[in-house]
Amino acid sequence: MAHQEDVSLHFLDYWRVIRVRWGLILLAFLLVVITTAVVTYFQPREYQSSVFIEVKSMAENPRIFGNEGIVNYHDPQLAPTVYQVLQRTGILYPVIDELKLQDKWTRNGYRPPREQAYQILRSKLDLDEVRNTDLLQISVFDPDPQQAADIANKIVAVYQEKKIQEEREILNRAVATMNEEVAKQDRRVEEAANEVARIRDEEHIIDLNPEGTEDSLTAANANVVKQEGEVNDAETNVAVLTAKLQQIETLKGEDLMRMMPTLDIQDPTILKILPNYQEAVANEAQLLNSGLGENHPKVKALRATKEVYVRQLEQQVASVRDALRRNLNTAQTTRDELKKRLTNINEAQLAQKNLSANYVRAKNAYIKEKSLRDGVRLRAQTQTMEMAMPRQAISVKQVAEPAASAARPRVALNMALGALVGLVLGIGLAFFIEYLDTSVKTMDDVENLLGVPVLAIIPQNIGLLANEGGDTPDAEAYRILRTNIEFNRKGPDANTISLVSGGPGEGKSTTLANLAFICAQGGYATLIVDADLRRPVQHTLFEIEAKAGLTNYLTTEIPLEEVLLPTKVENLTLLPSGLLPSDAVGILNSQRMSDLIVELKSRYDMILFDSPPMLGVSDASVIASEVDQTIIIVQHRRFPRAMLTRVKQAIIGVGGNVLGVVLNNVDLKHDQNYYYYTSYYGYYTTPGAERKPARRRQRAVASARNGASTPEDY
Repeated sequence: MAHQEDVSLHFLDYWRVIRVRWGLILLAFLLVVITTAVVTYFQPREYQSSVFIEVKSMAENPRIFGNEGIVNYHDPQLAPTVYQVLQRTGILYPVIDELKLQDKWTRNGYRPPREQAYQILRSKLDLDEVRNTDLLQISVFDPDPQQAADIANKIVAVYQEKKIQEEREILNRAVATMNEEVAKQDRRVEEAANEVARIRDEEHIIDLNPEGTEDSLTAANANVVKQEGEVNDAETNVAVLTAKLQQIETLKGEDLMRMMPTLDIQDPTILKILPNYQEAVANEAQLLNSGLGENHPKVKALRATKEVYVRQLEQQVASVRDALRRNLNTAQTTRDELKKRLTNINEAQLAQKNLSANYVRAKNAYIKEKSLRDGVRLRAQTQTMEMAMPRQAISVKQVAEPAASAARPRVALNMALGALVGLVLGIGLAFFIEYLDTSVKTMDDVENLLGVPVLAIIPQNIGLLANEGGDTPDAEAYRILRTNIEFNRKGPDANTISLVSGGPGEGKSTTLANLAFICAQGGYATLIVDADLRRPVQHTLFEIEAKAGLTNYLTTEIPLEEVLLPTKVENLTLLPSGLLPSDAVGILNSQRMSDLIVELKSRYDMILFDSPPMLGVSDASVIASEVDQTIIIVQHRRFPRAMLTRVKQAIIGVGGNVLGVVLNNVDLKHDQNYYYYTSYYGYYTTPGAERKPARRRQRAVASARNGASTPEDY
């Protein structure tokens, strides 16, 4: 429960600061909101045009080897890579050139260079990636809605064209290699055809099907034909493996990494490492785009990781290449064995064959070479046709169109943010000023700082009770002060009390006059000694014309009764200041002053001394050393705490005794912590009656009468 009470008190303290400083908070709030509105109003209007695209993997290329056709290959890092590529100069420079943006952005005869135009375009570009998909939104902001749409569409077109061009260059190199192989096979087929024709002419052989595999051989030759078919298959396998090996050995570096998915390498290690390498490439591009330099530790570490993957891939490809060589050697060995077996069969049957045996062999060789050539040519033609087919690096889902209304500035968002920032700034400024404010704010400040009790809390705007009467609710604060003085002073004989303040304007004189009025009203024989020989005001407050007073008594032999002037308040007497001397300290610090105090103590029940500010002049210190008790008057939220400590030290330093502190001029509307100390208003107010407003004292009359300052100043 105690913890909850502490939290509640802290919250009330925060709320009190906000209530006290609400004007400052409102001012900061309005300034920020107005500034935001003005800036938003003068910001140029920009229109947004967006292209919505789906990126596609270009690895879906025609396969050079194998019968699988086109392989659907998905790269999870493709969309992030395209996201970065679209913002680079390789794409935006062509856009600037084709749309002549440098000419369009020329202002006052200044044509921005290409690099500056690139930065301008980058500032207008906004890319959004839809997470876990291959979708991208390309948005362009520009004061011209048509130009914004043209730029967005042109970025897509330039990327599409460049990506297709890069892929076609790779495919062209692959098709060129295959065409060279077809040319070699054509020469072999031509040589085999010439050999068949020569033998047919020399031996006068009539072959009704020179291009077919059937011949006029007897059934005994069927085994030979079968064996030759196996040899042909072995030769085909050797040719395929040879072409694969040549393709792997031809591609190097980045071309090898890019074409890796199309080489039909079903190696589990490569399939595991390749995605890691592609992810490292994409992460490197993201780090460089985020502003990291080439020598940044993260970039270096990522490149080292990428190089490890490259080495691992190259090592594994080397292993695959070695395995392919071994398979090729095995196939060649098998082919050689089949050829040897075929040779043996032919030799065994050579005696039984006629002169057409040479023709059959030549024809079979011709058909074999022709079959190989047709297979390679078919593959080359298929890839050429696939390359000629329309290809897409991206699929446009939504084309950019000129916007009908401006997208920037966002008035509602700007004003909402301005209001929020203004409110936070105002509250922060209020608490900062509260932190810098070292004045006295609470009773705890006084009691913890001085170690003396707070005798009373005087609300704001209380007038002179002698003019208003003692039955008003305002008088109760001074009754509380009178009671606390009775309970806290040393004894009945300690009846000389001085009221001091740290500086002028803290309400010391008015507080003393009202306290004296309450003491007199309570039956005390009360005397006010106006010992403020600098700016006396007590005779003005009670509207008494004083020709002689304290200074006259101390410097002459005038009788005491002549300077003790009765007031219109019963039991209340005033000893005015008298003529203002040149040496006030010397007059007060005299034996006659001490004797006067002893005489007054025997005549009156309560003697209240009005003195100058403690830190302004030394008069107050002299008075504090002569009287029994001293009360410090502190104006709420005005006097610094350090100065208040100096006031107490000054009193203690001259041998005085601090009875307590009166916290004056408290604003109850804002400082509700004092509600329970001042709740007597509702209790003492007659039902249906209103509190009379505090009447202003006749400052003009008083000033004209004796040149004294107004009571508010004291």
